[in-house]
Amino acid sequence: MAEKLAFELVSPERVLASVEVEMVVVPGAEGDFGVLPLHAPLVSLLRPGTIRVYDNGEVQERVFVAAGFAEVNPEGLIVLAEEAEPVDRIDREEARGRVRDLEEDLAEARSDEERERIEQQLAVARARLEAVEQPV
Repeated sequence: MAEKLAFELVSPERVLASVEVEMVVVPGAEGDFGVLPLHAPLVSLLRPGTIRVYDNGEVQERVFVAAGFAEVNPEGLIVLAEEAEPVDRIDREEARGRVRDLEEDLAEARSDEERERIEQQLAVARARLEAVEQPV
C-alpha cells in the first residue's frame, strides 16, 4: 500500500477534515501547490480558492477557502482557514447575487478605504463563485 498524507482542515468553528489521502492541492498566495506524502516542510498564506483532496487517483472533495495559511511538516498538511465551505454546499445563485451586490457597492464606494474593503470582499466572492462553477 502506498504511503498516505495526513491532512487536517481547521476553521475557527471546528475541524472540517482529518483524513489520510494521496494528495491535496492548495490555493497558495503564490499559486496552487500540491502536497504529497514526504513533502518538504513549508508554510504558505492562502488566497481565496479551492482545496482539492485526492484519493484513489481522483478528486474526492473540494472545499472553498477564503483565506488562512497552510503548513506542511513531517506529520502532514494542516490548513487553518479563516472561512471554509464544501463546494457542493455553495448555492450558485446566492454566490452570483453576492458578486452582483458587491459590484454595485464598489461602483458606489465613496472613499479609497471603502473601495479597498469592497474589492477584497469581491475577490473572495468571485473566487467562491468560480469554485462552484468550475468542473471537478
